[in-house]
Amino acid sequence: MLTVQKPINLGTTLIEQGLLRNDQLNTALSLQRQSGLLLGRVLVDAGYVSEEQIAQAIAKQLEIPFVDLRRFDVQPDTVKHLNELQARRFHAVILEERVDSYFVGLVDPTDLRSQDELAVVLKRPLDLAVITNEQLIATIDRIYRKTEQIGAFAREVEREIGEYDNVVDLGTMGRAINDADAPIVKLLQTIFDDAARVNASDIHFEPQEHALVVRFRIDGVLHVQVEADPRITSALIVRLKLMAHLDIAERRLPQDGRITVKSGDSRFDIRMSSMPTQFGESIVLRLLRQDAVRQTLEEILPPQVYMGFERAIRAPHGIVLVTGPTGSGKTTTLYAALEILNQPSVKILTCEDPVEYRITGVNQVQINEKIDLSFSRVLRSLLRQDPDIMLVGEIRDDETADIAVRAAMTGHMVLSTLHTNDALSTPLRLIDMHVPGYMIAATVRAVMSQRLLRLNCSYCAQDHVLPANERAWLSHYASESEISLGRFRKCRGCSRCNGVGYSGRRGVFELLEITPPLSEALQNSDAVTFNRLGREQLGGRTVARHAAEMVLAGLTTVTEAMAIAE
Repeated sequence: MLTVQKPINLGTTLIEQGLLRNDQLNTALSLQRQSGLLLGRVLVDAGYVSEEQIAQAIAKQLEIPFVDLRRFDVQPDTVKHLNELQARRFHAVILEERVDSYFVGLVDPTDLRSQDELAVVLKRPLDLAVITNEQLIATIDRIYRKTEQIGAFAREVEREIGEYDNVVDLGTMGRAINDADAPIVKLLQTIFDDAARVNASDIHFEPQEHALVVRFRIDGVLHVQVEADPRITSALIVRLKLMAHLDIAERRLPQDGRITVKSGDSRFDIRMSSMPTQFGESIVLRLLRQDAVRQTLEEILPPQVYMGFERAIRAPHGIVLVTGPTGSGKTTTLYAALEILNQPSVKILTCEDPVEYRITGVNQVQINEKIDLSFSRVLRSLLRQDPDIMLVGEIRDDETADIAVRAAMTGHMVLSTLHTNDALSTPLRLIDMHVPGYMIAATVRAVMSQRLLRLNCSYCAQDHVLPANERAWLSHYASESEISLGRFRKCRGCSRCNGVGYSGRRGVFELLEITPPLSEALQNSDAVTFNRLGREQLGGRTVARHAAEMVLAGLTTVTEAMAIAE
């Protein structure tokens, strides 16, 4: 530990270093006696020297370093070895944590008492440096912000309000309601618990003439769960409408609402849709499990596709489109892309119908056609919100396509979806939507087409010999040598997969990056050349080829691959 053996004479030191004249020192001493301030403060206030000159003079006299905190990389975690009160009391800031000491900046390194107390607090020897008081105060104000205290107050308010103030807890509801409604709530609780267990994405309540049919959509396929007495339909629908804050008296028009449900250990954000049918209102609940771990983009995409897609979304401006039928995982892919792009320095705005998952740090807008809050109208407003990146849930019409393309041309990155069969047909679909070819050529960075493929159940999969028709289909996408080496599997169905033979899904993809030759073809609206060049670039790396590779690996069946690839 470096200590100063005796206090230095500041005035004499400044004179010796040519920073102060004798007459200035005499004037300052006179002012000091009148004000009672420290000599250094008097000299600075009088304009004779600066704080930095005083600090540098002291450092030179004591042969210790001077540190300019404006240019020093101060680490908050290191600084906070002293709390804010101690830092202000000792006029000190910890600059570095060394092997067996701390490198500490002090405004007054001649204050031996403060040094000794500081060493006791830190329980280590000190290596000293000189800093200015002005820079110390600025550093303390920056490092010891009130963020943690504000966060603590916010959490306390949350506890006061109640963490689940707007969440329907079916277990609690079942104990609190009257006897007449208890069976309905218990039924709903059982349905939600069962849906959580089998990882259903949707619950369908379908009133028929002689029964209320409840079906779950599991891995993209509907399965009947129960056929109940139709007399419970009305009471069940009323209870669901109350939970979603819908109009229970309106039975002639479709309605949409949201419910947040806590059932056991599971929590769902549910999108509810009601539709009048011949025998009553049909209800569909889309279940979005909030405690589910969302996959990263790298986990979703195969390596080659991931590299190209990430390159496209990290471009400073342009459009990246994800295509495929409803339920093919397009939104999941775009959300994973947003997770990569979501940084404090970037403003991201989305317009979606619906907002499926809430992403911290992203400003999300729910489309509502009933009040004319359409994609095109929201998009026009989003451009006035100074975004860097925009996500458009779907390009549905000519106006939305035009606004999205113009946004990309004015320096924005736009992510969106489109309903097309493959990547190659997507830019041509934009031309059909009356977007000029030169604008598509200038803005579209990449198009990715995707499908979701059901995977074989790992518990009941068995070796399978391909029949002639399956082998013939597979030969279009794989060589004979690949087929001869392939391991084909098929499932008989078991209790783990509810007798279906499939469990879980995985995406299959094709990525078309818009290269200069493709861009030139688009600019000339030359569909023939574009298709030829596009097929050459894909080189057989299509959705169907990706599905065939999964068949060869025994992950799925030819039947499933044929269903999603045709």
